[in-house]
Amino acid sequence: MAWASFGLLHSVLAAGSVKNRLAFGRYHRLAYNGFALVHLCIVWWLGRIWLSAAPPFDVAALIGDGATLLGLGIIAIALMGYDRGRFLGTTQIRSPGDEPDEDLKTGGLLRYVRHPLYSGLFLVLWGHAQTEFALATAVWGSVYLLIGTLYEERRLADRYGDAYVEDRRRVPAFIPRRGRVWEE
Repeated sequence: MAWASFGLLHSVLAAGSVKNRLAFGRYHRLAYNGFALVHLCIVWWLGRIWLSAAPPFDVAALIGDGATLLGLGIIAIALMGYDRGRFLGTTQIRSPGDEPDEDLKTGGLLRYVRHPLYSGLFLVLWGHAQTEFALATAVWGSVYLLIGTLYEERRLADRYGDAYVEDRRRVPAFIPRRGRVWEE
């Protein structure tokens, strides 16, 4: 239920119609990210209270911790390829009004997967799935990311047209594969 509330509110607050009704203006992205962070902390705290049994130290835990660290590394590298001010919402605060559209980004990790942040998040979620709560988090977080990807893909196709459709045809969503993309 806690993850469902996060997924629902996070998606609803991202909708253009809701964004336009809220009085945050240029502070919308910053408020959106702040709310998501607070909501995630609440979900995490509830999970720790309700499902606090941790597994003993073992090889599976080491593998999971390695996947978690790899995922965090991918997220850090992926963030270097984005305008972090725009991503966090601080650019919108400094420059109110209609922000110019960005070009479609296809460099860096985006050469290998269309959603490197999501790829990293999947690794973090599943690498950390070492308790009942973390497993529930991995399942529901993954469901949310998969559904969110459908909406994001539609938004990107509307925004970038044929360029994004071609990128989507060439580049896998989450898991890199060898082939033409690697050789270009």
